Amino acid sequence: MEKILNKELHRVVTTTLVYKPNFTYLITRRALHKVSHPGRWTIPGGGLSVDDYINTKTSEHGPNLWYGILEKSLSREIKEEVGLTIGKPELITDMTFIRPDGIPVVVFSYMAPYLSGEVKINQDLDGDTVDFAWVTFKEAQKYDLIGGLLDEIRQADKILKARKLD
Repeated sequence: MEKILNKELHRVVTTTLVYKPNFTYLITRRALHKVSHPGRWTIPGGGLSVDDYINTKTSEHGPNLWYGILEKSLSREIKEEVGLTIGKPELITDMTFIRPDGIPVVVFSYMAPYLSGEVKINQDLDGDTVDFAWVTFKEAQKYDLIGGLLDEIRQADKILKARKLD
């Protein structure tokens, strides 16, 4: 691992476990050229960009204040990465890790209901995602998932099944 130059700066990333009412979850396979977790199965997501907020109206509470930016960013990422529209996201957990290139990353992991669209993977050579599957929690156990992701799917599955019983 390379040296971390500024210990106060992090890459901020959101990931989203998109789910359907039949308790299936969208997982995607990362391209082999990715710096972090190449070729592993994950859930759609990506980094927060200043463009996600800088050109939008600021809060009525004052200049240079923006609210709901993580949700805006993750909805954009889901639309760009897999072509789906999602409902209201809910935070499952957060985590941090240090990429092989020394960049510290903070990940906010959400779950959100599928609303519409067909999964479309960008087939360009520089695309980040190369495959997808809709899986149950049990089926997800057969995939080479990024560490901790199976626990996130387990948590979401438990929450959603408990809601259905209510």
